[in-house]
Amino acid sequence: MITAASSPLAMDLSFPIASLLRWRDGSANRFYPPVFVSFPHMKSPPLNALYAFEAFARRGGMTAAADELCVTHGAVSRQVRHLEQRLGVALVEGPKTRLRLTEAGLDLADQLTTAFRSIETAVGAEDQGAATLHLSCLGSLAMKWLIPRLAGFHAAHPEVQVRIAESSAPVDFRSGGFDLAIRVGRGFDQDAIEVTPFMHQFHGPVLAPALLLGAADVVALLADLPRLQSQSYPQAWREWQTNTGVSLPEPKTTRAFEHNTYMIEAAAAGLGAAVCPWAFVAEDLAKGRLVAPFGFTATGSSYMVLRPKGSRGKAAAWFRDWLVEQGALMPGPPEIGAAA
Repeated sequence: MITAASSPLAMDLSFPIASLLRWRDGSANRFYPPVFVSFPHMKSPPLNALYAFEAFARRGGMTAAADELCVTHGAVSRQVRHLEQRLGVALVEGPKTRLRLTEAGLDLADQLTTAFRSIETAVGAEDQGAATLHLSCLGSLAMKWLIPRLAGFHAAHPEVQVRIAESSAPVDFRSGGFDLAIRVGRGFDQDAIEVTPFMHQFHGPVLAPALLLGAADVVALLADLPRLQSQSYPQAWREWQTNTGVSLPEPKTTRAFEHNTYMIEAAAAGLGAAVCPWAFVAEDLAKGRLVAPFGFTATGSSYMVLRPKGSRGKAAAWFRDWLVEQGALMPGPPEIGAAA
């Protein structure tokens, strides 16, 4: 077990942040778990307690924080209680199995996350060997487009671990606990966020090839088929009709699915027609699982990679640049009739 005495950075810095305890010895990188040391002369709360509380707030639970810090659940809980006693304010509330942050806890957690990220950037933690990149990404894009290409990034940067969390929520780097985010659309706070478009978005109706056989009038076919939609983006059919000028009557049958990926599988299974982004279904069209009789039309939006403005982390910059490269390599969608 690594102790304060055996960790070279701990001896010099007496600092418990796990991600900063990296020591280069010749060509080898040594990684040390958190070293909890005391600061008897500090009047402010011990960094141990602050770091344990920040990890709990960012990860959303004692167990997840304990796993990150390589300590026990009880150790994190004791540090949080100690911090509450030291500050004289409740930071968490609720039953032990469903603890949540109080208003004071939320405020402190936001400030600690920002402070620890600033420290990590200042000492260049990502420049000293292995790094972990936390990415918040749209779930369907991650599954259907990003993950199938991820081996290329790992081949170029084997020292970077990429951890993907599914989310379509508004981006908040202060409390989100991630380094990069992928979203689609516009309206981001460009005073605080660096916004880099990497791929245009196109969409169009797709269906199983068997449903198209013998159809002389594709518009009539679409009008007659069950209309599939994703609960995460139910306006897709309306927007496609607006973008293309195609007018369809109200559907006879609507089938809703929680995620785009479920909807795509339903379309491939012949359950109806679905309007999908080109990036989500390109492989399925290439394999003949789906056809797109109307091709795809531009939505006017792009996929964006976001990161905090002023961020200097190399891993995040590498991933951003790789996304731009992958977006440029993505073939354009087929024209009307070419995808049938």
